[in-house]
Amino acid sequence: MTGMDLRQLRYFVAVARERNFTRAAELLHIAQPPLSRQIQLLEEELGVELLIRTSRPVRLTEAGRVFYEQALQILGRVEQMRNATRRVGLNQNSVLSIGFVASTLYGGLPALVRKLRQHAPEVDIQLLEMMSVQQLPALKEGRIDLGFGRLRHSDPNVVSTVLREERLAVAIPEGTALAASSDPLPVEALAGEKLIVYPREPRPSFADQVLGVLLDHDVRAGEVQEVSEIQTALGLVAAEAGLCVVPSSARKLRSDVHYRLLAGERTTSPVVLSHRTGDNSPHIELVKQLIQDMYAENPPWLGLEHNLPIRTSFSKS
Repeated sequence: MTGMDLRQLRYFVAVARERNFTRAAELLHIAQPPLSRQIQLLEEELGVELLIRTSRPVRLTEAGRVFYEQALQILGRVEQMRNATRRVGLNQNSVLSIGFVASTLYGGLPALVRKLRQHAPEVDIQLLEMMSVQQLPALKEGRIDLGFGRLRHSDPNVVSTVLREERLAVAIPEGTALAASSDPLPVEALAGEKLIVYPREPRPSFADQVLGVLLDHDVRAGEVQEVSEIQTALGLVAAEAGLCVVPSSARKLRSDVHYRLLAGERTTSPVVLSHRTGDNSPHIELVKQLIQDMYAENPPWLGLEHNLPIRTSFSKS
């Protein structure tokens, strides 16, 4: 057998949900022996057991649990792909896929997407959460049309514009010495402190920007713990497990920790808009125009409390 197929994923998901081969086979309208055989082939290819067949009901192994979560995501993505393709084929409407890092949701992205829906109701907007480093290949492969990330790059196939330089803030456990003031915190104050950074992967990422700021100021943290996302990091700060550097607009995420802006040179993180070089789609031009309109309105998340003063201008690509 060469490679697993979608049918096997569907079979496995049915057994994992039902915890019973007979019921899963009934739901799938197939006999039980071929169902068992397909799952056996899947296990042989992966080289691990996915199910504990001796228990009643059937249980998932640890590997089975991981595989089940991934299979659900893949099948969901396939369904999304099928629906989007069908919609475009039937209605001839355009799809605009936007990749974004989660922290842009605390800034202007939601307002921008609302404006976009008003100005271009015929466009089907797909929003895909995606780390900055994943956005470049996704743009070049055509999986997304626009990316909102935090990484500068020098790829000639992708045009990027720094929309703003967002200040960094430090999340500090309440009741600790550093939480006694709300003044900007010098980077040097992080020396020897336990630091929580995110995301753990893929790299390079926001974690590396934060560690780069410390390096620029010749500061060494005491210990660095890597976690997968900002919510986890701030939860650990609330549990007094360490400090975490976050973009300033993310300060509204949790109210049970204390925040102080990070003082010093280059203590910012860029918000970067990227698209394919030479992509002159009217929707991309519309997005740029809406961003300029929005920035002209000077919304609260754009204020000097959160950002360095900046005048965004788009070069013609």
